Amino acid sequence: MLDKYPDKVKLVFKNFPLRNHRFARKAAAAAFAAKRQGKFWEYHDKLFENYNKLNDKKFEELAQSLGLDSAQFQKDMKDPKIQASINQDIKDGGKAGVRGTPTLFVNGRRLKQRSLQGFSIAIEKALT
Repeated sequence: MLDKYPDKVKLVFKNFPLRNHRFARKAAAAAFAAKRQGKFWEYHDKLFENYNKLNDKKFEELAQSLGLDSAQFQKDMKDPKIQASINQDIKDGGKAGVRGTPTLFVNGRRLKQRSLQGFSIAIEKALT
């Protein structure tokens, strides 16, 4: 949809680390740290590929696999500004009724049919 409507559709990603996932918050911080080095989506994708293997060592391995500056990555993961951004995403998600991940919205409405077809239908409807 981004390719089809580059001037009309915008993707906004928010973190909502689940409390029952031991490394979810650290994963969010790691993705933000990777973003500072221009590799958010690449890191994001690797997190999801390795969701069941996440630990402190794995975060660093993923950063290294993307050629990130390790010292800067570690420093950024602990940055209070990144932690504040995660806190704000959690607060925003709670206000929007997010209970789990992934949760998708189109123009502020929660997408119930979370398939490519459902997503396409909702976007097409919002654009008309």
